[in-house]
Amino acid sequence: MKIAFDAQLLLKGEKTGIAWCAENVLMEFAKANETEKYLNFFSLGYKEEDKLQAGKYKEKGYRLQECRWFHDVLYRMGWNFIPIPYSFFFGKKADVTVFFNYAIPPGVKGKKVVFIHDMAYKAYPETVRAKTRNFLEMTLQKSCQRADKIVTISEFSKSEIIKYLKVEEKKIEVVPLGVDFGRFHTGYTEKQKQKVAEKYKIPSDYFLYLGTIEPRKNLERLIYAYAKVLEREPDVPDLILAGRKGWLCEAIYQAVGELKIQRKVHFLGYVSDEDVPVLLSGAKIFLFPSLYEGFGLPPLEAMACGVPVITSKAASLAEVAGEAAVLINPHDKECITRELYSLWKDEDRRKALSACGICWVKNYSWAKTSKMLEEICMKL
Repeated sequence: MKIAFDAQLLLKGEKTGIAWCAENVLMEFAKANETEKYLNFFSLGYKEEDKLQAGKYKEKGYRLQECRWFHDVLYRMGWNFIPIPYSFFFGKKADVTVFFNYAIPPGVKGKKVVFIHDMAYKAYPETVRAKTRNFLEMTLQKSCQRADKIVTISEFSKSEIIKYLKVEEKKIEVVPLGVDFGRFHTGYTEKQKQKVAEKYKIPSDYFLYLGTIEPRKNLERLIYAYAKVLEREPDVPDLILAGRKGWLCEAIYQAVGELKIQRKVHFLGYVSDEDVPVLLSGAKIFLFPSLYEGFGLPPLEAMACGVPVITSKAASLAEVAGEAAVLINPHDKECITRELYSLWKDEDRRKALSACGICWVKNYSWAKTSKMLEEICMKL
């Protein structure tokens, strides 16, 4: 069997959630011996170091199918108006082609599988960039029609796809994401944690949020809750907000100034891949009060590092975190305040939650994710 993967996400520089999903699935899928594996990508306009992101998969046994003479952005912008077939760029070899990022272009030969991670652009349209929202409005319904199978990452997202896109349930397969236990584990030393803290100029005692800085992550309410805890206990650990700037993030930064807590709140920006698990490991509590997630991988990665987690009851997060996290109402600032203060003051509860999280997260592995995807492709 010949399986091709659309690898365009791997050339985009700083990785966020969907690109990490693609990378981890591909690394595990490389171990599948029953298949010929191809990576399809447009390289025109990309720097050499970006191309190397796809090139490293050649060592893993993937055959690279590179289009050097056309730009991927032009293709995405134009295929709804001029339906140039995908096979024109990447041929007709594949029995199955997998697309990680919502969209299936026209003219893909063989069977087609598409990942649809969530329905944020429908459920919270104000939190999604206008150009992204417009592209999905124009493309997603057609992608669902073109797909032989739609893969999504939680039962919650499956219900959202059915609700908003009216897709038949039997066409959708739920494939949960995994944790890279080679990176996320409890083995980091105090010296390593201290070195990362010094690198980012933060204290060694901190609460942590890790993800994009954007309204959907509910960070204004988190900052308010933290300020209330700080009023009560001036020696509370600092709050670290790590991640690149996203859509409509200005109010989040302004909230810190308005509450006059700049000395205790640190925005780190994008954190390098090698520093992320060490930064997680050093946190007293990991905070992820998001309003909407298709899955929500950071809480599981924090659990793998032995860090107690406070996350949201909303969307998929309760499903993914189970009873291994403190679940809060993300719309209730007083609830976030109360649970943060309570968990910080109760060391025994933090230890119990840490042990529970380490056990729970074993349910999620990229090997399992990859195997489920392989079985879907084999059935097709």
